[in-house]
Amino acid sequence: MVDDREIIYFDPVPTPRTAVDRREIQGVPLASDVRFDSLLGEPVVIAAHRQSRTFLPPTDRCPLCPSTMERATEIPEHDYAVVSLENRFPALERCEVVCFTSDHHATFASLSFERARLVVDVWADRSAELGARPGVAQVFCFENYGSEIGVTLSHPHGQIYAYPFITPRTRGVLELNPLGGSLFADYLALETATDERVVVADEHWVAFVPKAARWPYEVLMFPRRRVANIPELVDAERDSFVRCYLDVLNRFAHRFAEPMPYVAAWHQAPVAHRSRWWLHLQVFSIRRAADKLKYLAASESAMGVFINDTIPEAVAAELRAVTW
Repeated sequence: MVDDREIIYFDPVPTPRTAVDRREIQGVPLASDVRFDSLLGEPVVIAAHRQSRTFLPPTDRCPLCPSTMERATEIPEHDYAVVSLENRFPALERCEVVCFTSDHHATFASLSFERARLVVDVWADRSAELGARPGVAQVFCFENYGSEIGVTLSHPHGQIYAYPFITPRTRGVLELNPLGGSLFADYLALETATDERVVVADEHWVAFVPKAARWPYEVLMFPRRRVANIPELVDAERDSFVRCYLDVLNRFAHRFAEPMPYVAAWHQAPVAHRSRWWLHLQVFSIRRAADKLKYLAASESAMGVFINDTIPEAVAAELRAVTW
């Protein structure tokens, strides 16, 4: 790109990509500072340069749509399938934006099987490449969807963070699972002992509402075979994931009159602890009713104790009953 950031096109078939970034822009200096809270022993990223990032532009000014003759965007080509590019306003040294489609009005739930499958391959490719870089401790792929979640660009996209540290949530799980113990296997067996909280499942994946769900609508997706990260998934498991994931997202999209905002978060193994991890995806929404949102108030924000306003077993039944 014109400011030396990297952009990678992923196409279902080989496609010449010759467009040139013709904009006149300057790079945004990375001013992030990772500080550690010595009381809690947790990292905090100070990234004040992100205050100036693009915020909810109108559709005709979207920076993630393809470029046209009249307007140049972050994507120089006039069309694309899936694109990964370095974030212009990164929170960390390496943050990437993954555009799922050139269609501004699409959602992940509306993607075809083939396009969603390509996105999974992109997550795998970028996770492997970023995880191999010096100084990267953990790779985090995620999607924020919906204005209520706080998205700043409405174009269908996700992000990838290459953390230089192991995140607090992951570290907490590792401490409960020393030397590759049976924590994950025991947890999965307990959560799926009955079908009461299972939303969708097949021979390769199971998606369920956790017994101790923190969020009003929350689903965890586990591959039945223990793998550490997305790159380790074989083709059959990737195909199965796409079918199950699109099913879950469409249940979120059609539970109420309007699609639920959500966060989809991949929990991959830290680079140095692959043998102690079991890959899983967490999908959750802050919507607790058609006209109500869940806010992280005092107990959640100050004390870290979630108070859930829904019953996990009832949520699972509601999601299973959704049709579209």
